[in-house]
Amino acid sequence: MKLSQYYIPTLKEAPKDADTLSAKLMIRAGLIRKLASGLYEWLPLGLRVLKKVENIVREEMNKAGACEVWLPVVQPKELWQESGRWTFYGKELLRFADRKEAEFCIAPTAEEVITDLVRKDISSYKQLPVCLYQFGTKFRDEIRPRFGVMRAREFYMKDAYSFSATDQDASAWYQKMYDAYQRIFTRCGFAFAAVEADTGSIGGNFSHEFMVLADTGEDTIAICPACGYAANTEKAEIQPPAEAKINPADLKAPEKRATPNAHSVEDVAQLLGVPTEKLIKLLVFTADGTPVIALVRGDHELNEFKLKALLKCNELTKASEEVYTQVTGSPVGFAGAQGLKEKNPGVKIYADNYVKNIINGVAGGNEKDVHMMNITPRRDIQVDVYADLKMASAADKCAKCAAPFTFKRGIETGHVFKLGTKYSAAMNATFLDENQKSQPMIMGCYGIGISRVVAAAIEQSHDENGIIWPAPLAPFDVALVAIDYDSNPEVKKHTDEICTQLEQAGVSVLLDDRDERPGVKFKDMDLIGLPHRLVVSSRTVKDGQCEYKNRREKDASRWQLDTAVEQLLTQIRS
Repeated sequence: MKLSQYYIPTLKEAPKDADTLSAKLMIRAGLIRKLASGLYEWLPLGLRVLKKVENIVREEMNKAGACEVWLPVVQPKELWQESGRWTFYGKELLRFADRKEAEFCIAPTAEEVITDLVRKDISSYKQLPVCLYQFGTKFRDEIRPRFGVMRAREFYMKDAYSFSATDQDASAWYQKMYDAYQRIFTRCGFAFAAVEADTGSIGGNFSHEFMVLADTGEDTIAICPACGYAANTEKAEIQPPAEAKINPADLKAPEKRATPNAHSVEDVAQLLGVPTEKLIKLLVFTADGTPVIALVRGDHELNEFKLKALLKCNELTKASEEVYTQVTGSPVGFAGAQGLKEKNPGVKIYADNYVKNIINGVAGGNEKDVHMMNITPRRDIQVDVYADLKMASAADKCAKCAAPFTFKRGIETGHVFKLGTKYSAAMNATFLDENQKSQPMIMGCYGIGISRVVAAAIEQSHDENGIIWPAPLAPFDVALVAIDYDSNPEVKKHTDEICTQLEQAGVSVLLDDRDERPGVKFKDMDLIGLPHRLVVSSRTVKDGQCEYKNRREKDASRWQLDTAVEQLLTQIRS
C-alpha cells in the first residue's frame, strides 16, 4: 500500500482534550478522530488494527466451540423489564421511543436479547450446552467519557454467552472461555494478568478480569507472589488482623473535644494530635433504599464493592445529606457510631475487621464541630457484622496464604462471568431435564473490549517517539521508506522490487513514496509504530544497500539490497 494513496492524517500535536497517552497517540497517528464526547471515528489505519484484534478473537472463540451470531443493537424495553434491569441499569442505558411510541434502548450489553433468542429454540437438556458470540457496537451513556476509546460511550466489543444444563457443564464452559482468553491475549503480544473481580451491573457470582499490565492503567491489581492469587483491589481478599487483646486498665473514658472546621480525617488527626489509624470513619449508604452504616479506619478506604457483596443488594449508593442526618442525628462529618443503636435501633452497622482492633480511638461527637476521644469499638459501638470491607493497600496480606501483596497497574480488556440463573430464571429460559422437569438454564457471559484492546496495546508499548505495535496487532508489518522515490529511478526500481517480493511472501507493507523530507518520513513512521522499517535512498542504493531498523531498537544497520528481503523475512518470522 502506497502512503501517497492511503488516508493517514498524522498530527504534530494532539488536541488538548486528549487525556491519556493512548488517546493522544491514536489521534496523532491518524488512527481515530473525535466526533463528539465519547464518540470516535475509526480511520483506515486504526480499523486495520481493530480488525486484527477481531480476527484473533474470532479464531480462538471458534476453536473453543462457540458459534458466531449477529444481534440487534436496538433492544425492546420489554426484555429489559423481564430481567429487572430497565430501571436498575440507570442513566447509562440510552432509552428512546420509536414513531409508534414503543420504547427501546441502545444495547450496552446483550444478556436479555441472547436469553430471549435461546429460550425460543431450546427446550431440552439434549440441546445443551451451547455458546453463542457476536462482535458489535455497544453504547453506554457514561456521565464523564474519558481516556479516549478506553472509556468511550460507543465502543466495539465481542460478547459471548453460554447456556448449560448442569453446574458441571457451566463450569466447563467458563474454563474454556478463560483458557481462550489466555490464548487471545498471549497472541496479541501482551503482558497481562487474569484477576478475580467484582461482577458489577452484569451480575452473577464469580468473575475474572483480564488486565493488560501498564503503568498508566486505571485499575490497581493486588498480586500474591507466593501463591499466585490475583484480584483487582475491588475484590482482593485481605487476611484479617489478629484480634488485639484489650486490657481493661488501658481503656480511657470517652472525652469530648472541640474540632471546629475539621472536616477531613487529616484535619481531625492533626488538630487532636493522633495518628489517622486511630480515627473511626463513619459512612452512610442506602442499600436498595434501606440506610446502612459502614465503619473503616481513618487511614483506610472503604471498598463499596465488598460492602455491596456482603449486603447482597442490587444497588448501593452513598446517602444524601438528608438521609445521613436522619440516620445518625448528626451533621455530615461529625457522626459517631457510639450510642447509635439506642437512638436508631433498626439501623445496621457494618465495620471493617481493622476497626475491631482500635483502642482509645477517635469518632465523631454527634454534634457539629465535635469529636469524641477514647472510643473503643468493642466497648462503645454495637457492630452487627465485622468483615473485610477495606480496599487492598500496601502492607495488606493475602487471605489465602498470608504473604504480602504486591501491586501493579492494569487496563481491563476482558471479563468472564459465571452468571448462574440470574437472567434465565427471571426471563423463563428453561429446559426439560432427564426427568422431564423444568429447570432454568445456567449461564455464563464473556466479553472483550475490542476497541479497548487497541488502546491498551499502545498504553503498554510506546516510547517518546510514538507507538510500538506488538507484531500481531501492527496495521502493517513493514514500513518501506523510499527517499527520492520519484527523482531517482534506481531507488524506485529497488523499492518496488522489495515491496513486491514482501507482499508475495504474505507480508503487509506500507510504502512511503511521498515527496517529503527524510526527517518527516522517519518521524511519521516512528509515530505510527510499525515493527520493521526498511529505507531505500540515493545514498544507500549507490552502495548496493538499504537501511534496516527495528522499531524497538535505537540503532539502524546496513543490509545488502540483494539479501534484504530474505533477512527481513527472517526478522519477521523469528
